[in-house]
Amino acid sequence: MSPIPPPAHSSGARPPALPAGSVPNHVAVVMDGNGRWANARGLPRTEGHRVGEETLMDVIAGAIEVGVKEISAYAFSTENWKRSPAEVRFIMGFSRQVLRNQRDDLNDWGVRVRWIGRKPKLWKSVLSELRAAEELTRNNDVLTLNLAINYGGRAEIADAMRAMAEDVQRGVISPKGISERTVGRYLYAPSMSDVDLFIRTGGEQRTSNFLMWESAYAELYFSDKAWPDFDRRELWKACEAYATRERRFGGAVDHVAGE
Repeated sequence: MSPIPPPAHSSGARPPALPAGSVPNHVAVVMDGNGRWANARGLPRTEGHRVGEETLMDVIAGAIEVGVKEISAYAFSTENWKRSPAEVRFIMGFSRQVLRNQRDDLNDWGVRVRWIGRKPKLWKSVLSELRAAEELTRNNDVLTLNLAINYGGRAEIADAMRAMAEDVQRGVISPKGISERTVGRYLYAPSMSDVDLFIRTGGEQRTSNFLMWESAYAELYFSDKAWPDFDRRELWKACEAYATRERRFGGAVDHVAGE
C-alpha cells in the first residue's frame, strides 16, 4: 500500500520552499519543557506529556512535508529514572499507550519506527509495544523515527566499547583495525545517519547526553518554546535557520575582504 500524506496543519500553513540540498536529512529533538508548561498552567506535569504526544505527531507530519528523512526523539533518558516514581510510572505507561495508539497512523504515513536505548529497567510492556511498532513499520521508507527510550549517549558509547572489547577477546576484530567506522557498527542503530540539525525546546541550551557520537557536527538550534507549544511551523523555522548555516566539518574557507 502506498503511503498516505499526513494531514495538513490546521492553520493551512505550508512548508517553506528550501533550496535543493539545504533540508536537513536527520533532525534530533530534545522534547523539553513538558512539565514546566503544565505547571505554569496549574496542571500536573503529566498533562504536559499528554499534550506533547500531539506535538510529536505534528512535528513528524511537518518533517515529512518539508523532506526530512530521519527524526530522533528523546523520550526518556537513562537519567530520567531519578524522577519521582509516579512520573516514571506515568511516562512508561504513557509511552506504551502512545505506541499502541499512533503506530497505525505512522505506518500509514510511511514512517519506520526504530527504538534506541538499553533493555535493563525498561518495562517489558513498553519494549513489547516498541517491537510491535518496529515489526509493523519495518518496510517503510518515507521517514525513520528513532524513539530514544531509556537512552543515554554515554551509555550507548560504553555499551559499544564493551561489545567491541568482547569481540576483540574472541578474535572477531583486531585492536589495530578499530576505526570510527568500526565504532559506528557497535552503536544501537548502526544504520543511523549523522545528525544534521539538533533541536532543543524549553529554553535550555545543552544537548543533555543525546546522540553524542552521531551529533558530532550537528547544527544546534535552541527554542524558548516548551515542547507542547512547538509544532511543525516551528520545525520549519529551524529548518530555514539550518539552510542558512555554512557547514564546514572542520574545514575552513577564506573570506577575504573586498572579494
